[in-house]
Amino acid sequence: MNDPTTTTDTAEKTLITAVRAWIANDPDAASRAELETLIAKGDLAELRERFAAPLEFGTAGLRGLVGAGPGRMNIATMTQAAAGVARQLLQDVPDAATRGVALGRDARIMSDEFARVTAEIIAAHGMVVHWLPEPAPTPVVAFVGKFRNAAGIAIVTASHNPPEYNGFKVYGPSSSQIVPPQDVRIRELRDAVTDPSSVPRMDFKAAVSAGLIKIVGTADFKAYMEALDAQCLSPVPPAVQLNIVTTALHGVGHKWVADALTRRGHRQLSPVLEQAAPDGRFPTVRFPNPEEKGALDLALALAVEKNAELIIANDPDTDRLAVVARRARGSKKEDYRQLTGNEVGLLLADWILTEGKKTASWPERPLTICSLVSTMMLEPLAKSHGVAYAEVLTGFKWIWHEALAREPKGETFVFGFEEALGYCCGQAVRDKDGVGAAQVLVELAAHEAAAGRTLFGRLDAIASKIGVSVTDQVTSVLPGLDGLQRIGRIMDAWRTNWSNVAPFGPGLSPVVKWRDLAGPDAEAMGCERSNVLTWWLEDGSRVIARPSGTEPKVKVYLETRADVVGSSLEAARADADARLSVIRRGVESIIASVA
Repeated sequence: MNDPTTTTDTAEKTLITAVRAWIANDPDAASRAELETLIAKGDLAELRERFAAPLEFGTAGLRGLVGAGPGRMNIATMTQAAAGVARQLLQDVPDAATRGVALGRDARIMSDEFARVTAEIIAAHGMVVHWLPEPAPTPVVAFVGKFRNAAGIAIVTASHNPPEYNGFKVYGPSSSQIVPPQDVRIRELRDAVTDPSSVPRMDFKAAVSAGLIKIVGTADFKAYMEALDAQCLSPVPPAVQLNIVTTALHGVGHKWVADALTRRGHRQLSPVLEQAAPDGRFPTVRFPNPEEKGALDLALALAVEKNAELIIANDPDTDRLAVVARRARGSKKEDYRQLTGNEVGLLLADWILTEGKKTASWPERPLTICSLVSTMMLEPLAKSHGVAYAEVLTGFKWIWHEALAREPKGETFVFGFEEALGYCCGQAVRDKDGVGAAQVLVELAAHEAAAGRTLFGRLDAIASKIGVSVTDQVTSVLPGLDGLQRIGRIMDAWRTNWSNVAPFGPGLSPVVKWRDLAGPDAEAMGCERSNVLTWWLEDGSRVIARPSGTEPKVKVYLETRADVVGSSLEAARADADARLSVIRRGVESIIASVA
């Protein structure tokens, strides 16, 4: 292809001019060379993708493909983000310089480099950096920031995304993830950095010598484990020993989860050794998300070999928890089933609300919170225990934002979750915590086993009390600029054409209520505007559609309910399953029809 710099097309000339301007201000030689190569190849499509828009703070901070350009994760975009964070904290938070920023990272490709750049930029702004010397779980970094009363927390991580991604999570002075207006202020100050090469950096070793980079030590990590122990509700050691398989999916959680469980007396742990060491290439899984098909195959094979009762799996930055349980005695693959995030959320909630009230530290007005795309069943469960309930937008930042807003009203957060395997079992960390959740879930499983019961039996007991719920998801992955545009068309089509009719196929219960959080419905709910559509059906079913905030996906969450009164659990589940299948087919058909 001809050199695009000679083209007469105005749009192409404008694009190449923007690329050249970026190259001139990019502090990283490798990124500059990468863009020069794309220009020489005439790969305008790829350049348009990278320069269509800068990375935005989404559900959980910045996240994107590693590569050169403003729409990718690289030294230049990290420089802009780090400068934005440092300048926002210094301008808006008293004593920010001395309180500093807790800074950690996972073990992904480029995480070390991105974290070091961030540390050197923050130090160059005269702020203290509390530096975790090794890659560590996201909840550990979040705890260190809270423990040290840092003005902010920054973590280089892309959580469970594929290996070609990285990201940047930011927490504010409350030690919870940033929400408006702080994220808006950071974005404005980041965007004001038009020349990343001019942002000051202080040599790492020099910053350590000057006392601006302080190395976090064992006292912080010991305090984290003690805070997790305080969230547990059963005696040590457990009455029975469960045979447990664990996997970190090549992430940073192996030693932390092992320590958290063994210190509570759980000693029969069998790690998936191929996945125990941190490795940002994720060599045994394409998509290191324990929700994805095939991600837990090695763990399941080991569970069959060891005749294990339980599999505990974490995502790479260890803020999520997946659970696979054995349904009955046996050692075949078919004897195991992975619990959904909603099922684990209800199990943890029921355990904490049941056992917590027996402790002297139980608050007078406890509070539970879940994201609006999580199961509807937390509300009746909380009410059955006489506990307050709240529903918030997707993202754990909103769970803790709501929890902190309610503290002055006398309500005390005791548990929160989101269906995407995120759980917070107390106040040790103001975010989801896969280490703490693993500890509490295993103590619940051991308690049930000691009484001759299983986690599935406890789920049945919960359903008998509050009704049956069946949940599912329809997810369509649409990468790239074209995919982003199609996601927009899908949401617009639903919003325009199917808002006041039965949108999910014939023979279903009619829609009785509809909500669009992109408009005034958000103010009525008391939340930020968000691209989320919800339908409630007359039979109690619910459908929610939204674009993912961290991946190029459109997600549709399905839930059907059935009462158990007058019927068996099996009959109620069969009824709910049948109705959910019809809704799913309708949703899939609609997504496919929007080009």
